[in-house]
Parts: sequence; structure tokens; C-alpha cells
Amino acid sequence: MLVTGVGPVATTWKLAGYLSGRTPDLVINAGIAGAYDRSLALGEVVLVGEEQLADTGAEESDGRLISLFDMNLLDPDEFPYRGGRLVNPDTENVHFLRQVRGLTVSRATGTEASISALTSKYPDAQTESMEGAAVFYCCLLSGVRFLEIRSVSNYVEPRNRAGWNIPLAISSLNDVLKELLQTV
Repeated sequence: MLVTGVGPVATTWKLAGYLSGRTPDLVINAGIAGAYDRSLALGEVVLVGEEQLADTGAEESDGRLISLFDMNLLDPDEFPYRGGRLVNPDTENVHFLRQVRGLTVSRATGTEASISALTSKYPDAQTESMEGAAVFYCCLLSGVRFLEIRSVSNYVEPRNRAGWNIPLAISSLNDVLKELLQTV
């Protein structure tokens, strides 16, 4: 078990260091997430099939976000990206969890302006985490199979900690992880 810490920088550092000396059969990134998609229930555990880096790029004077791809600093189809997304090729065989599209941020979103900028730029994002894209990036570049499993702890809305249910999310995540580890 590897505890990477919080955020994309810590996750990249820890996971890349771990993978530099090992080739595990499977990496499972497990954690909690906020949901943009209100059809996801609090405590629901999902499989993230695609990730995007939400706040890597620039912010325009009108608040719009532009990605590294928009700025022509990266080719959206240069490996490990596909159309500007990080895509897990191994999710087709996982049928017991709903598959979603994730957005990785460096800070948890908490204002209407930030939510609006993110949902305008990434309208199909369903969940928000702080580590997912880092795991996708490291594993894709290392050629290691991986899964990202997230349990919904809250909805992405103006900061409302009273609406979070972290104990339910962690309990649900633990139940799914136990089941998964018995079958792997």
C-alpha cells in the first residue's frame, strides 16, 4: 500500500518514485471525490475512466480557463493524452461500478465563479478529485495497469461542509475495495 498524500504534485512524486523500481500487476487509486453530476448519490462508488487536468493552463481576464492544449504548448494527442484526456484502457472489463469522467484540481472547488469556469470548460466532468490525473499520467507512462475508484463525499457547490458525508463515502469505498480485492 502506498499513501501518496493530497494533490497532484505529491501523488506524482510518490507514485513515480514507487514505479521507478517496480512493475506492479495493478495500481488501484482509491479515494473520495466531489460530484458535479447530481445523479451520483453521496456514498456512491464509481470507476473513473477518463481524467483531465482542470487547472493546468491559464485563466483569461474574463475568467475562462484555457488548457495547455488550447495554448498549443502540448499536442492533445501526444501520449499519454488522447484528445486532451487521460484515458484508462483497462476499464472495459469492470462492470460492477458506474464509469464516470473525472476532473483533477489542485484545490477543491468552492465558489460559484470557479464552478462555472470549470463546468463551462469541462461540461462532461462528473467528479472532482485532487489526485486522479496524476495516477493516470504516471501509470500510462509506466505501462502499468490501473483503476481509479472514488466514492462521492459531496457535491461540487459553493463551499458547504455541512453537505459533505465523508464517513459514508469512506465506508462505501471500503466495502467496494474489500469486494474488489477478493476478486483480483
